Amino acid sequence: MSTAPEPVRDLVLVKNNQLPGIVARAGKAATFAADEFFFGRIRNEHTRRAYFAAVKRFLVVAEANGLDLAGITPGFVGQYLDGLRKAKLSVATCKQHLAALRHFFDGMVTRHAIVLNPALSVRGERYEVVEGKTPEITVKGARTLLASINATNLVGLRDRAVVAILIYTAARAGAVAGLRRDSLYNSGEQWMLHFDEKGGKSREIPVRHDLEQMLFEYIDAAGIGGAGKETPLFRTAHRKSGLLTATSMSGVDVCRMVKRRLRDAGLPTRLSPHSFRVTTITDLLEQGVPLEDVQRLAGHADPRTTRLYDRRDKTITRNIVERISI
Repeated sequence: MSTAPEPVRDLVLVKNNQLPGIVARAGKAATFAADEFFFGRIRNEHTRRAYFAAVKRFLVVAEANGLDLAGITPGFVGQYLDGLRKAKLSVATCKQHLAALRHFFDGMVTRHAIVLNPALSVRGERYEVVEGKTPEITVKGARTLLASINATNLVGLRDRAVVAILIYTAARAGAVAGLRRDSLYNSGEQWMLHFDEKGGKSREIPVRHDLEQMLFEYIDAAGIGGAGKETPLFRTAHRKSGLLTATSMSGVDVCRMVKRRLRDAGLPTRLSPHSFRVTTITDLLEQGVPLEDVQRLAGHADPRTTRLYDRRDKTITRNIVERISI
């Protein structure tokens, strides 16, 4: 059996979406299955890019070992995964690569390009997530951050509104960046924010009164109260002029802004917009809000995902550690 060399690094989705020649040489059924898998079955752009990079990386190594598509064995797949771990890729990343290969070769079998799926019987390392890795910002830290933002200028009003939405809705940075003028609307009883979340999810979250005030102070200052419904709610700033452009903020812009505001407030810059989700979820659970209600606010399909954001047990662990008498 061929020995897999060190994995090829830094492979990305190329403009013409070309996989190595090992696929084309396997025949039209293989090229059809590859096209169907990446551009027919996978609708999420980020998943497509990640799976494409993972599969392409593997196929480059297989081709370098002189294998054809039908000649790839479970043993070779296992050796390849061992190479990924030696290259210091995390267990979670290796499991993602294995998942990509399983789905890719499953399509090859379905379209009769190969007989058996070589990745199907390969086992990944055991990986159990009991707590998310996102660092949490304390309630005191979140309050400090909000209070530190100078709201006497337009950019400050914008940034305060963005941070407040992150805190009081537990929305993701990308969803906040994607808000439009008509995303804020009155249902007849209260003001609501409509979010388009990842995975095609659509959510509506009520606006609490202090957030409502912050939003309308910003909207009035920005002069977008009567703007068209597709007008971006939060727009980028024009250098240091204090003026806003017509361009919508991106998720990256929101992250950079939060990092800058954290630094200015003297808070740890390892925190991120996602840290607010952790704190909001933990705070509600500490108050006895039912898990299913918090899950609905966070937009999680599975309550186990919501539990990953719950950091209440951390306090117990620290208390125990402090009692060690050594």
